[in-house]
Amino acid sequence: MDALVNALYAIPIVGLVFQFAGYLVAIIPPISPIILRGATPLALGGMCGVVSERSGVVNIGIEGTMLASAFTGWVVGVALAPVLGSTPIALFGITLPLLLALVASLLVALAVSYLHAWLSITVRADQIISGTIINIAAAGVTGYLNTLISKNSPTSAGSFALFTPPTALTNLPIVGWLFNMVLNQGPITMSMLVLVVITQVMLFRSRWGLRTRAVGEHPRAAETVGIDVIRLRYRNVLIGGLFAGLAGAYLSMEATNSFQANMTAGRGFIALAAMIVGRWTPVGALGAALLFATFQSLGQAIAFAPPGGELGVLMTAMPSQIYDALPYLVTIIVLAGVVGRSIAPAADGQPYERESAT
Repeated sequence: MDALVNALYAIPIVGLVFQFAGYLVAIIPPISPIILRGATPLALGGMCGVVSERSGVVNIGIEGTMLASAFTGWVVGVALAPVLGSTPIALFGITLPLLLALVASLLVALAVSYLHAWLSITVRADQIISGTIINIAAAGVTGYLNTLISKNSPTSAGSFALFTPPTALTNLPIVGWLFNMVLNQGPITMSMLVLVVITQVMLFRSRWGLRTRAVGEHPRAAETVGIDVIRLRYRNVLIGGLFAGLAGAYLSMEATNSFQANMTAGRGFIALAAMIVGRWTPVGALGAALLFATFQSLGQAIAFAPPGGELGVLMTAMPSQIYDALPYLVTIIVLAGVVGRSIAPAADGQPYERESAT
């Protein structure tokens, strides 16, 4: 077996591809918790897009919603920590300021999503323009307020802590790394996994899911059988806003305990790509998010455990900026059709106007 592997590795050029594949197989298990953490905001943002677009509303304002939520969670936590104290409980390091900050971040995400729903559904404005306005406004407002507030707020509300899984599980042969990947996480990441399963089941096995898909494919036919298209679209955009709010809260309250201007760094747009690659399904969006997060974590992996041989020489010689850009390059390649073409819901992005009663 070793002779065969060495023979494959020795093939010019193609051997580097085999070496890279072997390196990924070896390095993914130890960095799997990092990969899942990187996939969390992408999967949550992808689910925001799924529930919105399945009902016919395009939402490219995910980036702005995440940014507004991340800023709100941080600033509310900073404001409440000196007043309410920050003594954590044993589980996940939860404090009262953190919980209230999480609620505030979700409420802001709901407000931003309601604005998008109003513009897209009631006003029937161009949905792409509406999302773009949200992205630009969120970047400008949060960047300006962060410059003002961060100078006078040296304190922090802290962040949610990671759960430490039992070694009896993580040391199991073959599957131990999977337990470590899933359990060595904070509460928002664990919630994301549960929400993916629940949303997948609800979307394809519930009345709400059937109505959502019907409205996304043929809203006029759906309304003829008694479905309130406008109300359902509002509801779905708001539900999607909660997912995007959790994604933003993760960035400032679990991945870090701070806020930086534009800290979403394009994750909202990668989340849209994950939604498309995942064919407008929650599980598919999670799978695509894991793919993008794997390449996002590759730079860290090479820094502490570079591959051997010619591949190691080549990869360690590359500037770190290449690895920073790698997830975005992978996104472009995948969307260009590597995994096949995805078909959006038929009524996606089309404003709906009720026929007047006669």
